[in-house]
Amino acid sequence: MGRTLVIGDIHGALRALQQLIEKAKITADDTLIFLGDYVDGWSDSATVVSFLIELNQTHQCIFLRGNHDELCYTWLTQKTHNPEWLQHGGQATLDGYKTIDSAMMVKHLDFYERLLNYHVDTKNRLFLHAGFSNLHGPHREHFSKILYWDRSLWELALAIDPALQKTDLHYPKRLSIFDEIYVGHTPVTRINKTTPVHAASVWNIDTGAAFKGPLTALDVDTKTFWQSDPVYRLYPNEIGRN
Repeated sequence: MGRTLVIGDIHGALRALQQLIEKAKITADDTLIFLGDYVDGWSDSATVVSFLIELNQTHQCIFLRGNHDELCYTWLTQKTHNPEWLQHGGQATLDGYKTIDSAMMVKHLDFYERLLNYHVDTKNRLFLHAGFSNLHGPHREHFSKILYWDRSLWELALAIDPALQKTDLHYPKRLSIFDEIYVGHTPVTRINKTTPVHAASVWNIDTGAAFKGPLTALDVDTKTFWQSDPVYRLYPNEIGRN
């Protein structure tokens, strides 16, 4: 039986993803859950999407939507963008799409349109890019953008006293709905970590690949994880989102 591997924010680091696939010995029997933010950062932003489209032909992949993916899709379809986008990795994406031909562009647009806002597996584990605010879960979220923009869920998990039990009346209901929650979006490098961080019921898999950290894949059953080299070393002549 194959593994279920969750993969953190890539941000255009195709070299890191390819290295990770080799290190983790990923096969077609594995289920790969990507937490979003495929673009914006390193120069392979557009080619990462092409690679994932091809990977999906041979592997079992679940692609979630990240906030940077939405920003890119808005630019591709509406020919407009928030000026701050370019300062947060968007320039690499804009430049990368100059090499994508019209036939591949159709596939890219289809890829973005098919991204999921969240995924719940058969073991009551939730996977999403950022977080949710509704106490009943993401399916009751009033504003879907929260699912790939929210940071409060992760901040809440970090702030909880580890001794607090799920049965305690003060335990946040959001964190008790699912057995485990897997997110990216907020790099753990912000708390001086470069490996997956577990807080309450939440696992954060964004190990800062857009900045100075590595790209990570984690086996959700065994909690074994694999990491690429720090991504900036794989792109020595670029700045990523630093």
